[in-house]
Amino acid sequence: MLLARYQHEFLEAGCDEAGRGCLAGPVFAAAVILPNDFDHHLLNDSKQLNEETRYALRTEIEANAIAHAVAWCDNHEIDQINILNASFLAMHRAIQKLHLIPQFLIIDGNRFNKYGTTPHACVIGGDGKYFSIAAASILAKTYRDDYMNKIAAEHPEYCWHSNKGYPTIAHRKMVLELGHTPYHRKTFRVSNPQLAIFD
Repeated sequence: MLLARYQHEFLEAGCDEAGRGCLAGPVFAAAVILPNDFDHHLLNDSKQLNEETRYALRTEIEANAIAHAVAWCDNHEIDQINILNASFLAMHRAIQKLHLIPQFLIIDGNRFNKYGTTPHACVIGGDGKYFSIAAASILAKTYRDDYMNKIAAEHPEYCWHSNKGYPTIAHRKMVLELGHTPYHRKTFRVSNPQLAIFD
């Protein structure tokens, strides 16, 4: 059973990202503030849910959240500042877009670059522990999938409509055979079709 809040004193936003391990496309992040009494029996880490459930939950989250926002860093920014910093920057951008200012942040994972003076807590596996982080994972994942589906038509040979830019064997093989597209992360090198080595 997921928990509604990490703490009960301050207005709290949950944050998560999607697309960190991809060879192509942006990293997306979301920030979500949910009502204190929010509960949904299906809401969980987006990786544990099928596509249909994720999109159904996105509608529920956006209808019921007090505030929500999605932002991203593109592949060029990722190459410039590295994927970890790009993930944090995408979260910062999502937080900044919220129409309410959160007083406390809970972040999925074990590291985060502080957002101004706002206190935060990092929670390993947080998307399977807190509703707001799980909700952020759903929004980040579904909006990133929408983006990858859109650009897949430009480069169909890389099969982004199915792999969403992740380093599947087929995707790695195409990178080695055809090279990078304008959407690829050039610092994520592929040594052979069976193994991707990330800088």
